[in-house]
Amino acid sequence: MMKFKNLFRAGAFAGAALATGLVAGLAQAADTIKVGVLHSLSGTMAISETTLKDTVLMMVDDLNKNGGLLGKKVEAVVVDPASNWPLFAEKARELIEKDKVSVVFGCWTSVSRKSVLPVFEELNGLLFYPVQYEGEESSRNVFYTGAAPNQQAIPAVDYLMSEDGGAAKRWVLLGTDYVYPRTTNKILRAYLHSKGVADADIMENYTPFGHSDWQSIVASVKKFASAGKKTAVVSTINGDANVPFYKELGNQGIKAEDIPVVAFSVGEEELAGLDTAPLVGHLAAWNYFMSVDSPENAAFIKKWHAFIKNEKRVTNDPMEAHYIGFKMWVQAVEQAGTTAVDAVRQAMYGQKVKNLTGGVAVMNTNHHLSKPVLIGEIQADGQFETVWKTDGVVVGDAWSDFIPESAKLTADWTYPWVCGNCEKPKYATGAGM
Repeated sequence: MMKFKNLFRAGAFAGAALATGLVAGLAQAADTIKVGVLHSLSGTMAISETTLKDTVLMMVDDLNKNGGLLGKKVEAVVVDPASNWPLFAEKARELIEKDKVSVVFGCWTSVSRKSVLPVFEELNGLLFYPVQYEGEESSRNVFYTGAAPNQQAIPAVDYLMSEDGGAAKRWVLLGTDYVYPRTTNKILRAYLHSKGVADADIMENYTPFGHSDWQSIVASVKKFASAGKKTAVVSTINGDANVPFYKELGNQGIKAEDIPVVAFSVGEEELAGLDTAPLVGHLAAWNYFMSVDSPENAAFIKKWHAFIKNEKRVTNDPMEAHYIGFKMWVQAVEQAGTTAVDAVRQAMYGQKVKNLTGGVAVMNTNHHLSKPVLIGEIQADGQFETVWKTDGVVVGDAWSDFIPESAKLTADWTYPWVCGNCEKPKYATGAGM
C-alpha cells in the first residue's frame, strides 16, 4: 500500500510538472552535458592558457563527432577569468551554479587554482588541472594531470648535477612571485641541502607577474656564476615575463654551455613568440614534447592542426595533460553511467590512457598521474630535442619527501584513508587500528 501511495504521489507530481512545462524544460536541458573551460584568454597568462582552451574545444568537438557522451551532445562553456585570480573563483562558481557544468578543465597558475579550490570543495564540483605545480596538495575535487615536483623539478636538478647535464655546483632559483615558484624552490632548496649544497651556493630571486626589466637580475646571475663553480639556473618564471627574460639572456651573452637555464613553465607555445637563436641549448623539463616520435603524438598533432586550421601551431605539455584528463573523464563517465561527481570520482581511480610519448598514463588514488619525465634542449626552430628521459613512468607525489612536515603525509582518496593529507588512515579497518 505504501509503495502504491508513493507511486501515486510521483505520478501526480509528474502530471503537474507536465502541465506547467517543467518536464519538457528538464528533458531539453538533459540532452546536453556541459563542460566548463576556465582559462585566461586575456592578461599576462593568455600567452599560455588560450591554447588550453582550444585544446578542450578540440576534445569536445571530437567527442561529439563520435556520438557524444551517454547518448548526449557535449557543450563547452568558455569563460575568461582574465589572469585575475579572484575572478577565477567567481567564474568557477558561475560555471557550477549557473551553467550547471558537469566538470571544469582549467587554471594554469597555482594562485588561480588556490583561488577556485574552496568553490569546488563547497559545491562539490570537479576540476581537472593540467599544469605542473608545487605539490603539497590533494583535494577530493581536483585531479592534477600536470607534473608534481618529483615528476619535473627534482629530475631536472638531478640531470644538471650529472656529468651529462654539466655537473652544476651553484644554483640560481628564479621565479615569479607566487605560491608555485616559492613552494617549488622551498622543496628544491631542501633537496639541494640533502645533496650537500650550501646556502651560499644558492641564489633565489622573485619578480612580479609581467615583469619586464631583467637587466640587473641577469647581471646578478652572471656575477654569481663568476665564482668559479659551474652554475645553473632553475626557472619558475611564468607567463609573458619569459619573453624579456630570455631576450636579456641573449643581450648579455649568456649561453647554455656557460650557464644553462632549465625552465618549468616554458614550452613550445611560449617559444613560438621568441627569437630562439640565442636560446639554443637551454633546457626545459616536461612530461611531453611536440618532437616526440610516436604514433599517438603524430595523430594528436594531425588532429590539432585540422581543428585549429593552422599547420604552424605547436603542441605542448599542458595540452597533453588536458588530452589525458579529458579522455579519462570520458571513460569514467561511461563507466559510471552518469556525470554525477561522486560516481565519476570513484570511477577515475585506475583509469588508463595512452600518453603521447608512447607509454600509458594512470590515475592514482592521490589524484595524480603516473607520467614519464623528459628533459629537452631548445633548438633553433623552437622545438625541443629530448636529451634525457626516465626509463618508465613516475608516480606523482602530492607531498614532498624533502619537507619534514610533508614527508609524513599520505594522500589517498580510497578506503580506509579517504584523505588528502593524512598521517594515518582516517577510517579504521578493524580493532586496534
